[in-house]
Amino acid sequence: SWSPYSHYPVGAALLTKGGETFASCNVEVASYGLTDCAESSLISKAVSEGMVKKHGRRFIKALAVVTKNGGMSCGRCRQRLREHCDDCLIISANLKGKILKTTTLKKLLPDSFGPEDLGVD
Repeated sequence: SWSPYSHYPVGAALLTKGGETFASCNVEVASYGLTDCAESSLISKAVSEGMVKKHGRRFIKALAVVTKNGGMSCGRCRQRLREHCDDCLIISANLKGKILKTTTLKKLLPDSFGPEDLGVD
């Protein structure tokens, strides 16, 4: 993680439906709005490595997020996850690896707007 401003390091890893794994972290810049969240950069990394082409748009099976206190994905990242998983498992852990919460995307983002609302599936 590169988090010199917030001092809130975040790491994330995902498991694809095909069994591949990817990992990433948050990368901050002085202008917070331009900061890359771990989950967002992780999704971009997996897409750029061909996972949509290989497994379809909804390629994510599970996501793990690691923070100081087990914080969950922000709203922006939840929406990005919505694009690439059906109802994937989401695991939150602290820096010592202790699992603090397990949930699903549908529980974190109920009644969400997605591609099917625009006629894309």
